[in-house]
Amino acid sequence: MTISPVEFASLLCSRLCHDLLSPVGALNNGLELLADEHDPEMRARCLELLGESARASASKLKFFRLAFGAAGGFGETVDTREARTAIEGLFGDAKRLEIGWLVDEAALPKPAIKVLLNLALIAGDALVRGGQLDIGAELRDDGNVEIVVRGQGPRIVLDPELRAALIGTLDNPVDAPRAAAAYLAASLAAEAGGTIQVSDPDAEMLLFGVSMAG
Repeated sequence: MTISPVEFASLLCSRLCHDLLSPVGALNNGLELLADEHDPEMRARCLELLGESARASASKLKFFRLAFGAAGGFGETVDTREARTAIEGLFGDAKRLEIGWLVDEAALPKPAIKVLLNLALIAGDALVRGGQLDIGAELRDDGNVEIVVRGQGPRIVLDPELRAALIGTLDNPVDAPRAAAAYLAASLAAEAGGTIQVSDPDAEMLLFGVSMAG
């Protein structure tokens, strides 16, 4: 599985634009409605919707900055509260998922935070009808970081391409924005001497696990 840095950057940008299109489009539509609306109650409702769309856009940007970007302003480690806030902001407003945060460490190495965030993103997307998303991480005495992400819900759909990208068995180059997060997580884990374990396709829950150097 190979991909040039430019192609990979393009995929990440495509994923970001895809996820921002809906809330930003809603902002645009809301502003157009507000300009033509004179009823006080309807104007109040328009403003409420604009606020919701603005918060969703900001939450997505914060998440992708940590998960995909350089996370400027942070050193070699990232405060785990930042990661928790980013995940809860991304999924919390939809009320589709219950988030279980099982991380006691105050900070984790930046690559581990990125792997955790991208695995959480993939698992959350796979819970197409909602459910429970649990995220755990631990910095062990040997310096390794162990990460576990578990998803449970009435319907779990993990695209075979994403599964292959996560475990490193994708024969073709990554060519779809939806696989960018999986490729990034697998690459970061491999650089730190780890591999991502994924539960079987017919398992009752979705489980990701990785142990990587801190």
